[in-house]
Amino acid sequence: MEEEEIYEGVRAQFPLSFGKQSKPQTPLEAVHNATRRSSSNSNSKTTNELPSLSSSSREWLNSLRPSKNPTPPPQPDHDDPPMVGPPPPPPSAADDEEDDDMIGPPPPPPNASDSEDDSDQDEVGTRFRIPLSNEIVLKGHTKVVSALAVDHTGSRVLSGSYDYTLRMYDFQGMNARLQSFRQLEPFEGHQVRNLSWSPTADRFLCVTGSAQAKIYDRDGLTLGEFVKGDMYIRDLKNTKGHISGLTCGEWHPKTKETILTSSEDGSLRIWDVNDFKSQKQVIKPKLARPGRIPVTTCAWDRDGKCIVGGIGDGSIQIWNIKPGWGSRPDVYIEKGHEDEISGLKFSTDGRILLSRSFDGSLKVWDLRKTKEPLKVFEDLPNHYGQTNIAFSPDEQLFLTGTSVERESSTGGLLCFFDRVNLQLVSRVGISPTSSVVQCYWHPKLNQIFATTGDKSQGGTHILYDPTLSERGALVCVARAPRKKSIDDFEAKPVIHNPHALPLFRDQPSRKRQREKVLKDPLKSHKPELPITGPGFGGRVGTSQGSLLTQYLLKKGGMIKETWMEEDPREAILKYADVAAKDPKFIAPAYAETQPDPVFAKSDSEDEEK
Repeated sequence: MEEEEIYEGVRAQFPLSFGKQSKPQTPLEAVHNATRRSSSNSNSKTTNELPSLSSSSREWLNSLRPSKNPTPPPQPDHDDPPMVGPPPPPPSAADDEEDDDMIGPPPPPPNASDSEDDSDQDEVGTRFRIPLSNEIVLKGHTKVVSALAVDHTGSRVLSGSYDYTLRMYDFQGMNARLQSFRQLEPFEGHQVRNLSWSPTADRFLCVTGSAQAKIYDRDGLTLGEFVKGDMYIRDLKNTKGHISGLTCGEWHPKTKETILTSSEDGSLRIWDVNDFKSQKQVIKPKLARPGRIPVTTCAWDRDGKCIVGGIGDGSIQIWNIKPGWGSRPDVYIEKGHEDEISGLKFSTDGRILLSRSFDGSLKVWDLRKTKEPLKVFEDLPNHYGQTNIAFSPDEQLFLTGTSVERESSTGGLLCFFDRVNLQLVSRVGISPTSSVVQCYWHPKLNQIFATTGDKSQGGTHILYDPTLSERGALVCVARAPRKKSIDDFEAKPVIHNPHALPLFRDQPSRKRQREKVLKDPLKSHKPELPITGPGFGGRVGTSQGSLLTQYLLKKGGMIKETWMEEDPREAILKYADVAAKDPKFIAPAYAETQPDPVFAKSDSEDEEK
């Protein structure tokens, strides 16, 4: 026993393990609880009220819009003032009296409607497996985020905004601070309107409000810029590129060299990425009246064999790519919408087409019968030309965002619709003050992306569920930001011989600089002093001035201005005798041949008369 006690005592003095100790990590449950969306809202009275946001979203919104009447923190119990007066009656007695006096049926419990709404939302989430439990926000933009693109692997996210910038996020390299690793300004002073990854995810297309689309590689380096057409050529088929601002653009889903763009000049163009100087095909949509009506949006189908374009007059036109095809559309829906179209989306089987418009509606079209839409969903306000539609990975649902209206109490919503029954399934509140513009449901990550914003801020909300989603937001949320260690501290080197080299000299004070400038006659613009003594540099020193003419005039006698007092006729005639005796120019040439001039003699009689 004594040996065992001695052994245990010695063993207690040593650590349990040697080498580098692992840092204490926050459990995943605590991390996901911090980003959980609490769906219970005690103040909500209607189904249109928004569910409360996650803590990260609430902190971000509060930092942008601080509340005018902040609630004071609750005081601890031990700071309560001493009670004065008789104690209050017990609550049970009052309750009994109220129960005796109550007339009519008992009121419902206060949170009954809320619990029903929450249960309905939970049922919808479990039925369709919508990842809605948690939320994070990718921040950084100062205006509404109008463009979104997530690559096929789900590792990189691109967001473009009305603040003219494009931000790149990498889930693998991001920590819980959710900061972008690169920021670009594709075209100065032009909004970013659309972003699209190539099929291989090694390049992406950036469409701005300018007439030229740009191609970037995966790291954000510019690979090329498409040419701009000649705006003075009337026929758009003869121009080499777009002549007005772009509205939309999308990479071919199968071919990595082909790109489709639409523009405000009223044309769609197909480009080859290897040739930035000219397009492959120009498509002019069918118009009821001749003119230029902008093409507001465009899209490919899943196989890239079909193109759809939304025209500014509300029509929807579809072209099938086949040998010898031209600008004549194969499917023409004349009055698809009453206003401009902001988004179009094909289903995977190519039978269903979804369209979103400024008129506040979403329409479902059967391409086999396009005279009337299958279903029209109203009351979906839209104020942005980039509001789109997205399908769920299994295409049982489709979703779109709504814009915030001035007089409405509901904020930006994400609306989910059932494709089979063609009915509204769920309305999820994303932001109480910002509009939802672009949305995307990534099939591999099983996470929903929604871009929001207004005139002062913008962000990309990512909805996920730790039990349903994979990678993506789960990776970066669990990665805590690296703490600053003592190795990160860099002390500035102190140079003890500061004037050894000009590089290390301190800048002179401003007072010394002014004194030095005053001593320099060129920098101080000092006037020249009069020269005394002999002259130099073309200046006569004895003149007591700066010019030779002043010296001569002062001496007097050498320059006399007498022309004011002389008669001009006498001044000329005084040279007549000299000119007659010694002619120099014209007279000697005619001296031998010219007769003597004979002047008429005046008659004295005429003069007397």
